[in-house]
Amino acid sequence: MSSPYARELGDFLRARRGRLTPQDVGLEPGGRRRVSGLRREELALLAGLSTDYYQRMEQGRDLRPSDDVLDALAAALDLDEEERRHLFALARAARRPSPGRVTRGPEVVPESTRRLLAVMATPAVVLGRHLDVLAWNTMAEALLGDPADYPPDRLNMLMLMFDDARTNERQCADWERQALEYIGMMRAAIAADPTHPRATAVVGELSIRSPEFRRLWARHDVRESVSGVKTFHAPEVGDIVLNWDTYPLPGNPGPVMLAFTAEPNSPDADRLQLLASLHATRSQR
Repeated sequence: MSSPYARELGDFLRARRGRLTPQDVGLEPGGRRRVSGLRREELALLAGLSTDYYQRMEQGRDLRPSDDVLDALAAALDLDEEERRHLFALARAARRPSPGRVTRGPEVVPESTRRLLAVMATPAVVLGRHLDVLAWNTMAEALLGDPADYPPDRLNMLMLMFDDARTNERQCADWERQALEYIGMMRAAIAADPTHPRATAVVGELSIRSPEFRRLWARHDVRESVSGVKTFHAPEVGDIVLNWDTYPLPGNPGPVMLAFTAEPNSPDADRLQLLASLHATRSQR
């Protein structure tokens, strides 16, 4: 039987192959084609592999490709640096004779981190490996809504992104880009531990409930989502453009802090402070 890493590797290769056309790699498209991307035999030819060997890789069968084979595949698929690292990570995990030990202990937010959240003058949340919201501050409540309104098993950034109208209303300005960033973070977590029960539960439920999630998840996009720019739609004050950054917390792998900041003395900073004041007033009432 194939390992979960081999199956994930096969899915990644198939998605990347489907992204290319014959014209992209200097091949003639030929006659009528039943697939939109490259055929398996075309990709195998470009990588210098037999079609049977490459087909078994896509099927997730028990193969242990060498680094030379991976280099050839990365070149044939025109992978960028992040995608190449992802390919090698999956393949090296798949060719281990036995699965490596993976830490699956409970994710704990240190009390010192909770104190830091409380005194921060900017929205911040703590996310677990699979994007579960573990802690937050009042500024985050003002910007994102109160996480306490949701059942604990649904307090997950991916689930909120695809399955909650209130979240979508606040984040509609660049919804798909932000969704892909969260998906990239989940892909990285799954590459480290494909059979983790929480990952299986989140991805499985969203795959059933959300056609949009199925479409974006099938792309197998890989990205190191550690920072970016995001526009929030806040009906009370208007759109707010914020930078976001992630900061690792103790543990390996451990939770991360996701913090949103505005350019000092900018209209976005003023809108963020006004939003926080309105939220504080509502909370007092």
